[in-house]
Amino acid sequence: MNKSNLSLAFLLLFSILVYAQPASQPAVLVSGKVIDSETQDPLEYATISFFSKTENKIVEGGITDTNGNFNISVSKGVYNISIEYISYKTITYNDRKIDGNENLGTIALAIDMATLDAVQVIAEKTTVEIKLDKKVYNIGKDLTTAGGTVSDALNNVPSVSVDVEGAISLRGNENVRILINGKPSAMAGFGDTNVLSQLPAEAIERVEVITSPSARYDAEGTAGILNIILRQQETLGFNGSINATVGNPDNLGLSTNLNYRTEKFNLFSNLGFRYFNSPRNSFSDTKYFDTEPDEVNRVREDAEVERLNRNYNASLGMEYFLSEKTSLTGTVFYRYGQDRDSGLNISDRYIDADHVEQTQRIEKQNEDGGNFQFALNYITKFDDNGHELTADIQIETGSEEQFTYYNEDYNFTNQVDPDPFQIENITQNDDENESLFQIDYVLPIGENARFEAGYRGNFENSITDYLLEQENLDNGNLEVNDALSNIFDYTENVNALYSQYGTKFGQFSFLLGLRLENTQLKGNIESRLTPEELEEFYGFPIDTDFDNNYFGIFPTVNVIYNLSGDDEDSEESITFGYNRRINRPRGWFINPFPSRSSRTNVFQGNPNLQPAFASAFDLGYLKRWDELTLTTSVYYQHETDSFERIQENTGGQTSDGIDIIRTVPVNLSTNERTGAELGVLYNPVKWLRLNSSFNFFQFNTNGEFNGVDYSAKNTSWFARLSSKVTLPSKIDWQTNTFYRGARQNAQGEDNGIFSLDLAFSKELFNNNATISLNVRDLLNSRKRKSTTFTDSYETYGEFQWRQRQINLSLRYRFNQHHKKQNERENQGGGDDDFEFEG
Repeated sequence: MNKSNLSLAFLLLFSILVYAQPASQPAVLVSGKVIDSETQDPLEYATISFFSKTENKIVEGGITDTNGNFNISVSKGVYNISIEYISYKTITYNDRKIDGNENLGTIALAIDMATLDAVQVIAEKTTVEIKLDKKVYNIGKDLTTAGGTVSDALNNVPSVSVDVEGAISLRGNENVRILINGKPSAMAGFGDTNVLSQLPAEAIERVEVITSPSARYDAEGTAGILNIILRQQETLGFNGSINATVGNPDNLGLSTNLNYRTEKFNLFSNLGFRYFNSPRNSFSDTKYFDTEPDEVNRVREDAEVERLNRNYNASLGMEYFLSEKTSLTGTVFYRYGQDRDSGLNISDRYIDADHVEQTQRIEKQNEDGGNFQFALNYITKFDDNGHELTADIQIETGSEEQFTYYNEDYNFTNQVDPDPFQIENITQNDDENESLFQIDYVLPIGENARFEAGYRGNFENSITDYLLEQENLDNGNLEVNDALSNIFDYTENVNALYSQYGTKFGQFSFLLGLRLENTQLKGNIESRLTPEELEEFYGFPIDTDFDNNYFGIFPTVNVIYNLSGDDEDSEESITFGYNRRINRPRGWFINPFPSRSSRTNVFQGNPNLQPAFASAFDLGYLKRWDELTLTTSVYYQHETDSFERIQENTGGQTSDGIDIIRTVPVNLSTNERTGAELGVLYNPVKWLRLNSSFNFFQFNTNGEFNGVDYSAKNTSWFARLSSKVTLPSKIDWQTNTFYRGARQNAQGEDNGIFSLDLAFSKELFNNNATISLNVRDLLNSRKRKSTTFTDSYETYGEFQWRQRQINLSLRYRFNQHHKKQNERENQGGGDDDFEFEG
């Protein structure tokens, strides 16, 4: 987004706000003091509002100071004056005539226990709402993620798993669409889920797991959608929290969430800084077949990488209430990150059992980049029954600069006068721009029916400039590698129209929808090689200038049958969902430039990739007893032109005669996925809560590439168990365990992975602060161990993305009445509630 457009957007927002202000009139002063009726303590930030019956809206307002006093200037007239404070009963003076300066005296507010209960539920409980098209997990006091990241929090959500490399999957399928507040966002790094490991977990309010998305949602993501809703306080007055974290390996974080709300506007912000070291290590052992007697036939690589990261993020927003039912919200978000990675790779080469050579490879990588987002939301509610119109505009831009240096030397070798290795410099610049325009209309029809319709346009462009320079061994100069250097300009435009109709009669609820999408995938590759030379180099034809259009029809059906009927003391339901989805290849899957994990292993995109389409069915059951809640579901998905990552020998060799292995994504013919999941929440006594889930799935892939059959059947499962115990002295102890079973793919298998998290917390400072100590991956066992088989080689590998992490966190809250909430919680029952919405 250029500066002129940004200035115009801010000018528009400012003009609307100014236009909405009433004309100034002669004013008088209204004063008074607000106190707690029980303690007689002054109430800071209590809200006083003046409602004019003539104008049928709130025309003036203010808040109390630290001593509970207020002094507000208003025009002469007749008002309904309301004095409000969170968790207290509101006092209203109706038809109060103000014709001169007036002191309302001391106003004593009493605690509203019903309201206090509602506030406590939002702040502390982990709740689940079962809706027609999704499950909503409200994030409560998850101690194991204190001081952690959004990725850490997602890894504790049922049906969701985050692997050792940070990749997010839903029911074992990585093709999941990540949304922030219902939209694609720069906060999620334009689809790069690694950015989620840079945002604090405390920023999340709830996660919507949408395995059967309705027509309102983008059809992208064959596994479904994860919609992350960030916290935005709605409390009147000024309130917020400050979070500080220290940890080992180096982890230093500081973030704050601030909110100021009056009757006319709500101002909210989130600021955060994090510095951390995330050491990574890997090991591989590759055995080559059919080599000559004097050729290297085994290579072992052992790598360790130090990753130092500095990340800054800031968001600022304001919701302005144009009227009682209309508001305009503007937000800006900025993220900036600096990564400094330094790696050492020791490579041992063998001829049979003879250790003939060892090299040491140094890799240094500097990465600097940021994302900016501006969003404007308009909503008007025509009545209180859900009749509303919303419109959204979102503009995002991001850039990233990456410089990588490689140098390799011999520690020892049996070669006589061997050729030295080439120094390599890689410079990669990425620029991304995205804009979104969306409008949604909701029309209730009677008491039990609703019609929705809308449009969404999503327009993305990314340009990757990749330059590889290699040392000329004859003169020592760095020269451009023409075969690998290129500029890739990629555009993805999606225009969509949708409508859906929902109704409820008797014990049945239906939501039927249809979405029409037109997708344009457009790319241009600037290379110094001709198309013929590219085909010869890569081994398959490459379209260097493509423009593909796809029109898709995506029907959705969601049904709930409420077996409990009108019985409010029990809850039992059956759900069914059907939807059609699309998996569009992302830019890095299409870009043919190779990214190297070593000189002998490269990943390369495939410009010939086509979108994959899937049809999914889901059947679920929910039953709730007093202390136990059970959820189950079975699902089936049939996907055509599914993506699969294929490893193959390129036929090329390094300067010292080692075969180069390439990983490339391709379209295979079909992929069938079946599975079942089970979730149990058990709260037998006040001091104990158990939460467990189990997910079993099977992928059956059929297809071939370059004459090789890659058909395979992959059966796996994962399970998690979380327990929370309240110890004496009100110390909370939480334990999370996770196990992912072994799995197979088209060319090999992955071993099972077990991890254990442990956490303790204690309330401090009159329950206004919480101190937490947690250990993630206590046994340091979260490692991926895999074996790959091909006709020409076999590879065993181990990979650990992040080592065991110990964090100490302190969270301080102000003006959030945490003490009273906890007192009420201790008088209540369990921590987990299920809500059913038909």
